[in-house]
Amino acid sequence: MAPSLRHRILGVDPGSRNTGYGVIDSDGRHSRVVASGCIRVGEQPWPDRLGRIFDQVAALANEHQPHEMAVEQLIFARDPTAALKLGQARGAILCAGLKAGVTVHEYSPKSVKLAVVGSGGADKAQVQHMVRILLGLTQPPGEDEADALAIALCHAHSMGIPQRKRAAASWRDFRP
Repeated sequence: MAPSLRHRILGVDPGSRNTGYGVIDSDGRHSRVVASGCIRVGEQPWPDRLGRIFDQVAALANEHQPHEMAVEQLIFARDPTAALKLGQARGAILCAGLKAGVTVHEYSPKSVKLAVVGSGGADKAQVQHMVRILLGLTQPPGEDEADALAIALCHAHSMGIPQRKRAAASWRDFRP
């Protein structure tokens, strides 16, 4: 990968107990893993979990110096309490990225699956499999780690398409 094309992206899959992260270098077409893993906060009191998520994401941003951060959006949750906690975890993640001076982008789970697997209804195993293939990993990553890497890949794929080559909304908008 040419140094002038290197773009570092931190992908984060928010969770109230396990928050996946993945750092990739990409030129929009080719990507490689720099670091990935899972922030596990366990059974600590809720404010302590949020503090740990914030601190760990801030530390990742400081260590890896990403150009941009991609975070999965919360679409819905069956349990309102779980949705609130997930929203608070997302808030801690977004604030950590913004405090580090990183531009933050958000993607829906469906758009992430569509970008990585080709189907917005893909299951976790399909996402893990495609992340392993796209990044040339020898082993499939864990679920939270794979989701975070998929979010980073989704952003890399969206930035790799020059604006004038993106699909036109109608034939009137088409510009070759």
